[in-house]
Amino acid sequence: MRSDSTGEVSSQARPRGLTALSATQIAESVSKGELSAAEVVEAFIHRIEEVDGRLNAVVTRRFGQARADARELDAARARGEPLGPLAGVPMTVKDPFDVAGLPTTFGLPTRGNHVAREDGPLVKRLRGAGAVILGKTNVSELLFFQEGDNPLFGRTNNPWNLERTSGGGSGGEGAIIAARGSALGLASDVGGSIRTPAHFNGIHGFRPTSRRLTIVGSPPELFFPGFEAIALDPGTLARHVADLSRAMAVLAAPGQERLDVRVPPVPWREPAEVDVSGLRIAMFDDDGYWPASPALRRAVHEAAAALRGRGAQVETFSPPGPGTAPRLYNAFLSADALEWTKPVLHGNPVDSRIRIMTQGMLLPRVLRAPLGRLLTVAGQRRLAAGVTTARGRSAGEYWALVAERDAWRGAFLAAMDAGGFDAILCPAHTLPALRHGASRDLYDTTSYLVTYNVLGMPAGVVAATRVRAGEESDRPSSLDIIECAARRTEEGSAGLPVGVQVAARHWRDDVVLAVMAALEEHFRRQPDYPGEPPL
Repeated sequence: MRSDSTGEVSSQARPRGLTALSATQIAESVSKGELSAAEVVEAFIHRIEEVDGRLNAVVTRRFGQARADARELDAARARGEPLGPLAGVPMTVKDPFDVAGLPTTFGLPTRGNHVAREDGPLVKRLRGAGAVILGKTNVSELLFFQEGDNPLFGRTNNPWNLERTSGGGSGGEGAIIAARGSALGLASDVGGSIRTPAHFNGIHGFRPTSRRLTIVGSPPELFFPGFEAIALDPGTLARHVADLSRAMAVLAAPGQERLDVRVPPVPWREPAEVDVSGLRIAMFDDDGYWPASPALRRAVHEAAAALRGRGAQVETFSPPGPGTAPRLYNAFLSADALEWTKPVLHGNPVDSRIRIMTQGMLLPRVLRAPLGRLLTVAGQRRLAAGVTTARGRSAGEYWALVAERDAWRGAFLAAMDAGGFDAILCPAHTLPALRHGASRDLYDTTSYLVTYNVLGMPAGVVAATRVRAGEESDRPSSLDIIECAARRTEEGSAGLPVGVQVAARHWRDDVVLAVMAALEEHFRRQPDYPGEPPL
């Protein structure tokens, strides 16, 4: 199911070269009059029409209004009016963000006609800076799992391999940006939903320091209501790191605190002012919880070597408390036994990956520990961890979790202090892009990602390389069904994109983006850089 607010269809193909331009190049060319916003927008609309039948990424569209917006930008330039830093940039927005005239659905059929009356605050900022919104992109139902799939719009495919997923949460954004149907994306990340699609699709994604950006303007009953232990953070996706920085400067400009008291008025720092050669960077390729695939480990070591070549000091680092982040994350997410999902799922088909989670909440507490022991004895230690961790909790138990989170954050920052580290390099995920449906078993393979959600630190994924023939898997044989699913994912993964994750201290978003830019410069020169999918 898709909708277009006008039903208008592009009648003329525009040069493919326009869709290869970065958002920065587009904005500067439109501002100077070297390109018209109308011709750029038309080229991207044509590209969406060309590829989206195979991807199913842009699920609600506003092509007619986008054309009108572009004409108005061109008219403003002709009148001599200054244009914004995103002038004429064709972009897409993840479904949960309100865009006037389009439904905000979270993949729920019952919300198919819930049309937003006005743009949310972040969308207003982007459009005020000259960006042209083409439409909204697909998500997992309720943003709950690592695949862009839901009963309203169906499944989004990965442009590098249609049999693989483009990632969850922001998977539609990842797929259409990688395929050159959008130059920039607004997305969100509570457990890797920006960084997973960046890694899976061979693009760049950035999640800022927790609470840097507001989520006011999206339906509060759906955006993980009351979930304050770990923030759900908006961020950006693009094919060029400089575009992430340009968009973030618009989104993080002063004034958010006037409409959202949770957003502190911390000034945005420009990444271009960071001297990468003066940084001390921690590096690890194994978080002690999920061994990463060979290509992901290789990418981290190549990134470390590249940064050393830029003058940075890079040293190995062992994160404290292996497995703490995914355990706390899953405990927080299930603390109300997923009761909040019942009213919003009522009357909707429920995805099997959500049904497994909600049914798991029905297991009596008295049976969880013995069942966990039995599963461990049977060689199913990862399933055992899920059974014992994901459950409802009392208020007192929840407070104890918050205290444990705070203590672990302190230990992590103390470890960074001991090494004098400014930033961290590590794998972007445990695996390359999953096969469709595999997230049912591989629900906790985002341990490298949720680490920084639990910590609240800024983190991004930079596209780096692709899985090479002969390095798909070195995972040992196991009786554990989840370990076996991981190995099956690695098999046949040659050619898939691989990213590297970069994190930094709270409010040093500029450091993350500066390191990402340095790595992008290095990796783009390599022969196996994931430049463009074979779509």
